[in-house]
Amino acid sequence: MTHSYGRDLDLNLLRVFAVIAEAGSVTEAASRLYLTQPAVSAALRRLTAAVGAPLFVRRGRGLALTSRGERLHATLVPHLAAIVEAALASPTFDPATSERTLRIGFADSAEVWLLPLLLRELAREAPNLRIISIPVQFRTVAAALAAGLDAAVTVADELPATVRRRSIAGKGFVCLYDPRHVRMPRAPTLDEYFAKEHVIVSYNGDLRGIVEDILARPRRIRCSVSSFANIGAIVDGSPLVATVPEIVADQIRALRRHLKTRPLPFKMPWASTELLWPATSDDDEPARFVRDKLVTIAQSPKSAT
Repeated sequence: MTHSYGRDLDLNLLRVFAVIAEAGSVTEAASRLYLTQPAVSAALRRLTAAVGAPLFVRRGRGLALTSRGERLHATLVPHLAAIVEAALASPTFDPATSERTLRIGFADSAEVWLLPLLLRELAREAPNLRIISIPVQFRTVAAALAAGLDAAVTVADELPATVRRRSIAGKGFVCLYDPRHVRMPRAPTLDEYFAKEHVIVSYNGDLRGIVEDILARPRRIRCSVSSFANIGAIVDGSPLVATVPEIVADQIRALRRHLKTRPLPFKMPWASTELLWPATSDDDEPARFVRDKLVTIAQSPKSAT
């Protein structure tokens, strides 16, 4: 293919050739192409020179294909028609029959929250459409989208102009705990919060989390994990507390209703969870279908239960 593109042939000349062959004259072809007669004659001369053989001979007042022209025409027309059809045909997408596979990046909290609900929706409306879930976070999402993700759901900072973004959730953070093992007042003070033992999520694999970055005060961290997936199981039945996004706490408490949450005794930065996708997939119907589903799910009051 690269070799073909590199050859010295203007492919627009083939379209001119096809119209001349159909019209039978340069004058009529010029009229159909909205070009001047000299421009069409010049295009034909350039194509003849590139092919290296005459493509037409005069017949009366018109033109007839030579044997070389006949061979070129017979080969060209089916391909030219297919190219025009592909360029002008409206895209067709039927969720019920689509077998598309989409790669969606999820922050771990977003995967716990959104992926199960998305799969239920797809089971009803697009049973053959498949999802490959890829872990992302704010440090890696730009590279992951550039590498081929169809969309991503995470918190993000600055992104290239080639990435579209839409906020889909904006809840803050809460303190999650098991009241059978931890006493926590309705409005804990800083000292009461820091007196507890904590489990944190650290993407760096250390004992430092966002609270330490904000307050420059260390917590009594007993355990550090790499994702929110098992926070509920760790807190359940233990004296550990976890500082998590409220949407994550809602999902955990939907399964572990005995767990409780309390407001934090300090302000955390407002972090909006966003739906991100490459600008090049704006008109990708299956990808847009899944993006719309994610927005609907995220903004539904039922998504937190």
